[in-house]
Amino acid sequence: MVTAVLNTAIGTLQSNTLFNTFGAHHEFGNVPVRLTPKGFKVNTELSSNWSYASGKRNFAFIQASASPTLVDHVSSPSDNDTSDSKKKSSEAALILVRHGESLWNEKNLFTGCVDVPLTRKGVEEAIEAGKRIRNIPVDMIYTSALIRAQMTAMLAMTQHRRKKVPIIMHNESEQARSWSQIFSEDAMKQSIPVITAWQLNERMYGELQGLNKQETAHRYGKEQVHVWRRSYDIPPPNGESLEMCAERAVAYFRDQIQPQLQDGKHVMIAAHGNSLRSVIMYLDKLTTQEVISLELSTGMPMLYIFKEGKFIRRGSPVGPTEAGVYAYTRTLAQYRQKLDEMLH
Repeated sequence: MVTAVLNTAIGTLQSNTLFNTFGAHHEFGNVPVRLTPKGFKVNTELSSNWSYASGKRNFAFIQASASPTLVDHVSSPSDNDTSDSKKKSSEAALILVRHGESLWNEKNLFTGCVDVPLTRKGVEEAIEAGKRIRNIPVDMIYTSALIRAQMTAMLAMTQHRRKKVPIIMHNESEQARSWSQIFSEDAMKQSIPVITAWQLNERMYGELQGLNKQETAHRYGKEQVHVWRRSYDIPPPNGESLEMCAERAVAYFRDQIQPQLQDGKHVMIAAHGNSLRSVIMYLDKLTTQEVISLELSTGMPMLYIFKEGKFIRRGSPVGPTEAGVYAYTRTLAQYRQKLDEMLH
Protein backbone atom coordinates (compact mmCIF):
# COMPACT_ATOMS: atom_id res chain seq x y z
CA MET A 1 0.00 0.00 0.00
CA VAL A 2 2.78 2.41 1.01
CA THR A 3 4.79 1.52 -2.07
CA ALA A 4 1.79 2.13 -4.29
CA VAL A 5 1.21 5.57 -2.80
CA LEU A 6 4.88 6.46 -3.18
CA ASN A 7 4.94 5.33 -6.81
CA THR A 8 1.76 7.28 -7.49
CA ALA A 9 3.26 10.42 -5.97
CA ILE A 10 6.45 10.10 -8.02
CA GLY A 11 4.52 9.29 -11.19
CA THR A 12 2.28 12.31 -10.70
CA LEU A 13 5.29 14.60 -10.42
CA GLN A 14 6.95 13.10 -13.49
CA SER A 15 3.83 13.28 -15.64
CA ASN A 16 3.01 16.92 -14.84
CA THR A 17 5.46 18.78 -17.09
CA LEU A 18 6.02 22.40 -16.14
CA PHE A 19 4.58 24.61 -18.79
CA ASN A 20 4.16 28.00 -20.50
CA THR A 21 1.46 30.21 -22.09
CA PHE A 22 2.58 32.99 -24.40
CA GLY A 23 2.62 36.62 -23.26
CA ALA A 24 0.47 36.12 -20.13
CA HIS A 25 1.21 37.22 -16.58
CA HIS A 26 0.42 34.94 -13.66
CA GLU A 27 1.18 34.49 -10.01
CA PHE A 28 2.13 30.94 -9.07
CA GLY A 29 1.85 30.68 -5.32
CA ASN A 30 2.67 34.41 -5.11
CA VAL A 31 5.80 33.82 -7.18
CA PRO A 32 5.47 36.26 -10.13
CA VAL A 33 5.61 34.29 -13.36
CA ARG A 34 5.64 35.62 -16.90
CA LEU A 35 4.68 32.73 -19.13
CA THR A 36 6.94 33.24 -22.14
CA PRO A 37 9.14 30.86 -24.14
CA LYS A 38 12.06 31.89 -21.91
CA GLY A 39 10.42 30.37 -18.85
CA PHE A 40 10.27 31.88 -15.42
CA LYS A 41 12.50 32.68 -12.51
CA VAL A 42 12.02 32.24 -8.78
CA ASN A 43 14.07 34.48 -6.51
CA THR A 44 15.48 32.44 -3.65
CA GLU A 45 18.54 34.52 -2.82
CA LEU A 46 19.51 34.76 0.83
CA SER A 47 19.98 38.17 2.38
CA SER A 48 23.14 38.33 4.45
CA ASN A 49 22.18 41.52 6.32
CA TRP A 50 20.49 39.81 9.23
CA SER A 51 21.54 38.89 12.73
CA TYR A 52 19.62 36.84 15.26
CA ALA A 53 18.90 38.12 18.75
CA SER A 54 16.85 35.89 21.00
CA GLY A 55 14.39 37.36 23.48
CA LYS A 56 13.54 36.16 26.97
CA ARG A 57 10.29 34.55 27.99
CA ASN A 58 8.93 31.83 30.20
CA PHE A 59 9.35 28.47 28.48
CA ALA A 60 6.30 26.47 27.49
CA PHE A 61 6.49 23.01 25.92
CA ILE A 62 4.92 22.64 22.50
CA GLN A 63 1.95 20.32 22.64
CA ALA A 64 -1.37 19.65 20.98
CA SER A 65 -4.33 21.75 22.03
CA ALA A 66 -7.43 19.75 22.89
CA SER A 67 -9.69 22.82 22.81
CA PRO A 68 -8.20 25.27 20.32
CA THR A 69 -9.05 28.94 20.69
CA LEU A 70 -10.96 30.49 17.81
CA VAL A 71 -9.28 33.41 16.08
CA ASP A 72 -11.67 35.97 14.64
CA HIS A 73 -11.65 36.22 10.86
CA VAL A 74 -14.35 36.34 8.23
CA SER A 75 -12.89 35.78 4.78
CA SER A 76 -12.23 32.36 3.29
CA PRO A 77 -9.51 31.39 0.80
CA SER A 78 -10.45 30.98 -2.84
CA ASP A 79 -8.52 28.65 -5.10
CA ASN A 80 -9.80 30.27 -8.28
CA ASP A 81 -8.82 33.91 -7.59
CA THR A 82 -6.27 35.44 -9.95
CA SER A 83 -3.31 37.53 -8.88
CA ASP A 84 -5.11 40.73 -9.94
CA SER A 85 -8.34 40.07 -8.09
CA LYS A 86 -7.15 38.11 -5.06
CA LYS A 87 -7.32 40.19 -1.91
CA LYS A 88 -4.75 39.85 0.80
CA SER A 89 -6.04 37.84 3.72
CA SER A 90 -5.57 39.21 7.23
CA GLU A 91 -4.71 35.69 8.29
CA ALA A 92 -2.52 32.91 6.91
CA ALA A 93 -1.70 29.35 7.98
CA LEU A 94 1.89 28.18 8.47
CA ILE A 95 2.48 24.42 8.75
CA LEU A 96 5.82 23.10 9.97
CA VAL A 97 6.61 19.41 9.63
CA ARG A 98 9.81 17.54 10.37
CA HIS A 99 10.61 14.83 7.83
CA GLY A 100 9.67 11.22 8.53
CA GLU A 101 12.19 8.67 9.75
CA SER A 102 15.21 8.36 7.45
CA LEU A 103 17.37 5.33 6.76
CA TRP A 104 20.11 6.79 8.95
CA ASN A 105 17.65 7.65 11.74
CA GLU A 106 16.83 3.95 11.72
CA LYS A 107 20.52 3.03 11.93
CA ASN A 108 21.15 5.62 14.69
CA LEU A 109 23.74 7.47 12.61
CA PHE A 110 24.55 11.18 12.62
CA THR A 111 22.98 12.36 9.37
CA GLY A 112 23.25 16.14 9.14
CA CYS A 113 23.55 17.18 5.50
CA VAL A 114 24.07 13.65 4.13
CA ASP A 115 21.22 13.12 1.67
CA VAL A 116 19.46 9.87 2.60
CA PRO A 117 15.81 8.88 1.90
CA LEU A 118 12.98 7.83 4.17
CA THR A 119 12.43 4.36 5.57
CA ARG A 120 9.11 2.57 5.12
CA LYS A 121 8.15 3.93 8.54
CA GLY A 122 9.19 7.41 7.39
CA VAL A 123 6.95 7.12 4.33
CA GLU A 124 4.05 6.12 6.57
CA GLU A 125 4.78 9.04 8.90
CA ALA A 126 4.74 11.45 5.93
CA ILE A 127 1.41 10.07 4.74
CA GLU A 128 -0.01 10.35 8.25
CA ALA A 129 1.20 13.96 8.43
CA GLY A 130 -0.68 14.62 5.21
CA LYS A 131 -3.86 13.20 6.71
CA ARG A 132 -3.53 15.54 9.67
CA ILE A 133 -3.33 18.64 7.46
CA ARG A 134 -5.67 17.52 4.69
CA ASN A 135 -8.20 20.27 5.42
CA ILE A 136 -5.71 23.11 5.96
CA PRO A 137 -5.06 25.33 2.91
CA VAL A 138 -1.62 25.18 1.28
CA ASP A 139 -0.60 27.68 -1.41
CA MET A 140 3.19 27.24 -1.30
CA ILE A 141 5.60 24.61 -0.04
CA TYR A 142 9.18 25.15 1.08
CA THR A 143 11.53 22.24 1.69
CA SER A 144 15.23 21.79 2.31
CA ALA A 145 17.46 20.59 -0.49
CA LEU A 146 17.54 17.09 1.05
CA ILE A 147 15.45 14.20 -0.27
CA ARG A 148 13.98 13.14 3.07
CA ALA A 149 12.28 16.52 3.51
CA GLN A 150 11.14 16.62 -0.12
CA MET A 151 9.69 13.09 0.08
CA THR A 152 7.82 14.07 3.23
CA ALA A 153 6.24 17.11 1.56
CA MET A 154 5.27 15.21 -1.60
CA LEU A 155 3.78 12.24 0.23
CA ALA A 156 1.90 14.50 2.64
CA MET A 157 0.26 16.36 -0.24
CA THR A 158 -1.07 13.12 -1.77
CA GLN A 159 -3.50 13.13 1.17
CA HIS A 160 -4.74 16.70 0.81
CA ARG A 161 -8.41 16.96 -0.12
CA ARG A 162 -7.81 19.78 -2.60
CA LYS A 163 -5.74 17.37 -4.75
CA LYS A 164 -3.42 20.06 -6.05
CA VAL A 165 -0.13 18.84 -7.52
CA PRO A 166 3.13 19.97 -5.86
CA ILE A 167 5.66 20.98 -8.51
CA ILE A 168 9.31 21.64 -7.68
CA MET A 169 10.59 24.91 -9.10
CA HIS A 170 13.97 24.59 -10.84
CA ASN A 171 15.85 27.86 -10.97
CA GLU A 172 19.42 26.60 -11.00
CA SER A 173 20.12 27.40 -14.66
CA GLU A 174 18.58 28.88 -17.79
CA GLN A 175 18.15 25.38 -19.20
CA ALA A 176 16.37 24.21 -16.05
CA ARG A 177 13.98 27.16 -16.31
CA SER A 178 13.46 26.61 -20.03
CA TRP A 179 12.83 22.90 -19.70
CA SER A 180 10.33 23.34 -16.89
CA GLN A 181 7.89 25.64 -18.63
CA ILE A 182 4.13 25.52 -18.12
CA PHE A 183 1.70 25.54 -21.04
CA SER A 184 -1.67 25.25 -19.31
CA GLU A 185 -3.38 27.85 -17.15
CA ASP A 186 -5.74 25.19 -15.80
CA ALA A 187 -2.80 23.02 -14.75
CA MET A 188 -1.18 26.00 -13.04
CA LYS A 189 -4.33 26.67 -11.01
CA GLN A 190 -4.23 23.08 -9.80
CA SER A 191 -0.56 23.17 -8.85
CA ILE A 192 1.40 24.22 -5.78
CA PRO A 193 4.94 25.61 -6.22
CA VAL A 194 7.61 23.85 -4.19
CA ILE A 195 10.73 25.88 -3.43
CA THR A 196 13.80 23.97 -2.27
CA ALA A 197 16.42 25.82 -0.23
CA TRP A 198 19.71 24.62 1.26
CA GLN A 199 19.22 27.22 4.00
CA LEU A 200 16.52 24.93 5.46
CA ASN A 201 18.86 21.93 5.55
CA GLU A 202 19.64 20.09 8.76
CA ARG A 203 22.66 21.50 10.55
CA MET A 204 25.94 20.11 9.26
CA TYR A 205 27.40 17.72 11.81
CA GLY A 206 30.93 17.85 10.40
CA GLU A 207 33.13 14.90 11.30
CA LEU A 208 30.28 13.17 13.12
CA GLN A 209 28.28 12.57 9.96
CA GLY A 210 27.93 8.86 9.27
CA LEU A 211 29.11 7.83 12.76
CA ASN A 212 26.94 5.69 15.01
CA LYS A 213 25.68 7.85 17.89
CA GLN A 214 26.23 5.23 20.58
CA GLU A 215 29.73 4.35 19.36
CA THR A 216 30.58 8.05 19.18
CA ALA A 217 29.51 8.46 22.82
CA HIS A 218 31.84 5.61 23.79
CA ARG A 219 34.72 7.14 21.83
CA TYR A 220 34.43 10.78 22.93
CA GLY A 221 32.38 10.43 26.11
CA LYS A 222 28.67 10.98 26.63
CA GLU A 223 29.14 14.46 28.05
CA GLN A 224 31.15 15.68 25.07
CA VAL A 225 28.70 14.26 22.55
CA HIS A 226 25.80 15.81 24.51
CA VAL A 227 27.54 19.19 24.28
CA TRP A 228 27.92 18.82 20.51
CA ARG A 229 24.29 17.76 20.08
CA ARG A 230 22.48 20.01 22.54
CA SER A 231 24.51 23.15 23.19
CA TYR A 232 23.52 26.29 21.30
CA ASP A 233 26.87 27.73 20.23
CA ILE A 234 29.36 24.85 20.35
CA PRO A 235 29.71 23.02 17.00
CA PRO A 236 30.92 19.46 16.48
CA PRO A 237 34.37 19.14 14.83
CA ASN A 238 34.25 21.02 11.50
CA GLY A 239 30.45 21.27 11.72
CA GLU A 240 27.70 23.76 12.54
CA SER A 241 26.35 24.77 15.93
CA LEU A 242 22.63 25.34 16.36
CA GLU A 243 23.42 29.06 16.41
CA MET A 244 25.04 28.82 12.97
CA CYS A 245 22.08 26.81 11.64
CA ALA A 246 19.68 29.41 13.05
CA GLU A 247 21.49 32.25 11.30
CA ARG A 248 20.85 30.80 7.85
CA ALA A 249 17.45 29.19 8.47
CA VAL A 250 15.82 32.17 10.18
CA ALA A 251 17.31 34.66 7.72
CA TYR A 252 15.80 32.67 4.87
CA PHE A 253 12.45 32.44 6.66
CA ARG A 254 12.34 36.19 7.22
CA ASP A 255 13.52 37.12 3.73
CA GLN A 256 11.64 34.58 1.60
CA ILE A 257 8.81 32.90 3.52
CA GLN A 258 7.41 35.54 5.84
CA PRO A 259 6.60 37.91 2.94
CA GLN A 260 4.43 35.15 1.43
CA LEU A 261 2.49 34.91 4.70
CA GLN A 262 2.14 38.68 4.78
CA ASP A 263 0.56 38.45 1.33
CA GLY A 264 -2.02 36.00 2.69
CA LYS A 265 -0.44 32.83 1.29
CA HIS A 266 -0.79 29.60 3.27
CA VAL A 267 2.62 27.94 3.56
CA MET A 268 3.94 24.52 4.49
CA ILE A 269 7.61 23.97 5.42
CA ALA A 270 9.02 20.45 5.39
CA ALA A 271 12.48 20.46 6.93
CA HIS A 272 14.57 19.07 9.78
CA GLY A 273 14.83 18.98 13.55
CA ASN A 274 17.44 21.72 13.92
CA SER A 275 16.37 24.03 11.09
CA LEU A 276 12.78 23.90 12.35
CA ARG A 277 13.88 24.40 15.95
CA SER A 278 15.62 27.53 14.70
CA VAL A 279 12.47 28.79 12.99
CA ILE A 280 10.34 28.00 16.06
CA MET A 281 12.87 29.89 18.20
CA TYR A 282 12.14 32.93 16.05
CA LEU A 283 8.36 32.42 15.94
CA ASP A 284 7.95 31.78 19.68
CA LYS A 285 10.77 34.11 20.79
CA LEU A 286 12.54 31.34 22.69
CA THR A 287 15.81 31.96 24.49
CA THR A 288 18.94 29.99 23.69
CA GLN A 289 18.35 27.87 26.78
CA GLU A 290 14.74 27.18 25.86
CA VAL A 291 15.45 26.10 22.30
CA ILE A 292 18.02 23.45 23.25
CA SER A 293 15.29 21.67 25.23
CA LEU A 294 12.85 21.69 22.32
CA GLU A 295 12.16 18.30 20.74
CA LEU A 296 10.25 17.76 17.49
CA SER A 297 8.77 14.39 16.51
CA THR A 298 9.29 13.06 12.99
CA GLY A 299 6.28 13.44 10.73
CA MET A 300 4.26 15.49 13.22
CA PRO A 301 2.94 18.77 11.73
CA MET A 302 2.62 21.96 13.75
CA LEU A 303 0.27 24.81 12.94
CA TYR A 304 0.81 28.56 13.32
CA ILE A 305 -1.58 31.35 12.38
CA PHE A 306 0.00 34.54 11.04
CA LYS A 307 -2.34 37.39 11.96
CA GLU A 308 -1.70 41.13 12.22
CA GLY A 309 2.04 40.61 12.00
CA LYS A 310 2.15 38.03 14.80
CA PHE A 311 2.55 34.26 14.87
CA ILE A 312 0.03 32.38 17.00
CA ARG A 313 0.88 28.76 17.73
CA ARG A 314 -2.08 26.39 17.62
CA GLY A 315 -0.27 23.19 18.58
CA SER A 316 -0.12 20.10 16.40
CA PRO A 317 -3.11 19.02 14.30
CA VAL A 318 -3.22 15.68 16.11
CA GLY A 319 -5.86 13.29 17.34
CA PRO A 320 -7.88 10.30 16.11
CA THR A 321 -10.32 12.60 14.32
CA GLU A 322 -10.04 15.93 12.54
CA ALA A 323 -12.84 17.58 14.49
CA GLY A 324 -10.55 20.14 16.09
CA VAL A 325 -8.10 20.68 13.25
CA TYR A 326 -10.10 22.92 10.91
CA ALA A 327 -11.74 24.79 13.79
CA TYR A 328 -8.56 26.52 14.90
CA THR A 329 -9.83 29.68 13.21
CA ARG A 330 -12.96 30.74 11.37
CA THR A 331 -10.93 30.94 8.16
CA LEU A 332 -9.96 27.28 8.39
CA ALA A 333 -13.51 26.33 9.31
CA GLN A 334 -14.78 28.14 6.22
CA TYR A 335 -12.10 26.50 4.08
CA ARG A 336 -13.20 23.07 5.34
CA GLN A 337 -16.83 23.91 4.58
CA LYS A 338 -15.87 25.01 1.07
CA LEU A 339 -13.99 21.75 0.50
CA ASP A 340 -17.02 19.77 1.64
CA GLU A 341 -19.22 21.66 -0.82
CA MET A 342 -16.76 21.22 -3.70
CA LEU A 343 -16.08 17.54 -3.13
CA HIS A 344 -19.56 16.32 -2.31
